[in-house]
Amino acid sequence: MGKKAENISIIDQGLTVDGNITCTGKLIIKGVVKGNLEGETVIIAEEGAMAAEATAKSVTIGGSFEGTINADKELIVLSTGNCSGRVVCYDLVVEAGGVLNAEVVCMKQLPADGNAASTVKKVDFSG
Repeated sequence: MGKKAENISIIDQGLTVDGNITCTGKLIIKGVVKGNLEGETVIIAEEGAMAAEATAKSVTIGGSFEGTINADKELIVLSTGNCSGRVVCYDLVVEAGGVLNAEVVCMKQLPADGNAASTVKKVDFSG
């Protein structure tokens, strides 16, 4: 038998979603999303924008994001990406040229006592 096909959803250019989104698989955002999002893999394309409370395993930002991100696995800010707000993630990658103006908690670096408050950093990376 063939392998299971991955769910792919696209919010295309010209489409604005305002509200709650829950999705499995990969969500590609080329339009605008406002509200709350819960998903697995979220990709904000270069032309996409999101102002939300987002919870996902993996978030890749090529466009703009403003709000709060909880990424269980990773947050990747591409060279065209702009992220502001508050970020809690396990792993963080910011490509050269990417902008991250956020309060960041990187769970991979939590101290032995597990106190996230002691690791909060104000970060201003302007590429």
